[in-house]
Amino acid sequence: FTGSAFGSAAIWQYESLKSRVQTYFEEARADWMDKMRPQKRGDLRKQVNSWWNSLTEGQRTVTGIIAANVFVFCLWRLPGMRRIMFTYFTSNPSSRALCSPMLLSTFSHFSLFHMAANMYVLWSFSSSIVSLLGCEQFFAVYLSAGVISTFVSYVAKMATGRFEPSLGA
Repeated sequence: FTGSAFGSAAIWQYESLKSRVQTYFEEARADWMDKMRPQKRGDLRKQVNSWWNSLTEGQRTVTGIIAANVFVFCLWRLPGMRRIMFTYFTSNPSSRALCSPMLLSTFSHFSLFHMAANMYVLWSFSSSIVSLLGCEQFFAVYLSAGVISTFVSYVAKMATGRFEPSLGA
């Protein structure tokens, strides 16, 4: 999984860089047309764009991860989703589904405090680590760390004979 994650991240990074270079040259050609276009309306949209543009690349990357974690947290609150959540978003070595929970449990938190603390820590170091690795490689590290830690959890559960489900990475 880790090899695939980093291989995909390398391809994503190449395509992203290629797109940025193409966009740079297209913007240079079309710069004079922007001055001719009327400005878009809407204060909310301007505020959201202003907020988004004020974020660092790391904070923008982590915003997507936080959104995924919040979405999964909300799914835990829906009574009709409990069975699916226990099957695919908790890791348990005695479960029928072993592989997908290794990845999906990375985004799963049952306690609001647990999720908030993890997301705060992720947010706090995101700018420095993304500037070091790039957003694509950071995402690969995040997913790989989740899968590897779940695997270690599987091994520990099998060694101790405790087969209860767990959440998170």
